[in-house]
Amino acid sequence: MLILLKKRDLKKILKLDKNKYDIWALDEVHFQQYGSRCRMWIPPEIKEPVLMHHPTRAGIGYYGAVRLCDGKFVYKPELEKFNGETFFSFLKYLRKISSHSGRKVIIITDNARYHHARLHKKWRKKCSDKFELMFLPPYSPELNPIERVWKLTRRIAVHNRYFPSLQNIADAIDSTFDKWAAGNETLRKLCAFI
Repeated sequence: MLILLKKRDLKKILKLDKNKYDIWALDEVHFQQYGSRCRMWIPPEIKEPVLMHHPTRAGIGYYGAVRLCDGKFVYKPELEKFNGETFFSFLKYLRKISSHSGRKVIIITDNARYHHARLHKKWRKKCSDKFELMFLPPYSPELNPIERVWKLTRRIAVHNRYFPSLQNIADAIDSTFDKWAAGNETLRKLCAFI
């Protein structure tokens, strides 16, 4: 287990040999059913626009990971809550998908408590030769490239939209995520460090 100290350490990791390492950024996110409102242009003839939103705080969570070299996106909806068990399940899923390249997989993630859970500590140690987690410093989400993916997802799928049911928001988000599953130049550029 390695804790990254500064942004320059992250840049060093990104300069590793692409033939030997696959670098992924991993995080979790919640999307609320009431959506989000932001500025938008409206026709001048509409004087007072009305944007409906659902009066509930119900939402759906997702685990997601993006491969930084090509923008491939892997996600898994989480209907319960984020904890050590659900994180472990996503880690195994990600390892299964990412291990086909034959390169060592490095996962950049934050310091959420369940990312360090004893439940999967032995498994992480056993897999550390081919699959390793690297933790960002506490309280530094801006260093995790996948945070930009969440922001883009909100802009594309959630902003200024009304979702009458939780299934509607899940469908909107899943369709956005499915477009990115095979690799995406937009995500690659979005998650790149200069």
